[in-house]
Amino acid sequence: MKALIALGANLGDRLTTLDSAVQLIEEAVGRVLAQSTWFENPALALPGDDASTLPSFLNGVIQVDTELDPEQVLSVLLEIECELGRDRSRERRKWAPREIDLDLLDYEQRQLVSQNLVLPHPLMHLRPFVLIPLCEVDPGWVHPILKKTARELLEAIPAAT
Repeated sequence: MKALIALGANLGDRLTTLDSAVQLIEEAVGRVLAQSTWFENPALALPGDDASTLPSFLNGVIQVDTELDPEQVLSVLLEIECELGRDRSRERRKWAPREIDLDLLDYEQRQLVSQNLVLPHPLMHLRPFVLIPLCEVDPGWVHPILKKTARELLEAIPAAT
């Protein structure tokens, strides 16, 4: 089964952390079929915050071949985040700086809503830092609900092109 995973980091040695995450994902989730370039992106900020004071992110997307089900993939991703230094209990607010962020974006075009997981990722179509690397990894990918390619979704975001 093919899964798409977004990776991001804006604390510590970002490149080393992201490369370690890819290796750990390959060991625990499945073979990496494709990997995007790492892209530098400004951190998201909450209203009233100054984004320029936040460390920028490195972001990318990988496609993996896995035998795990979506919930198992999510569980492994959370374990890898912890292993690489992310402590969710320290994150007192949305979009806090983090050592690593791993998001399951898509799993075999499935639509899923559970207590722990929503597929496809509910905000991916609004995020250039996800869509740009996704276009590299799987240019033909189509959002299973919106029925648009990653490129079409990216072009629909103001100032994203």
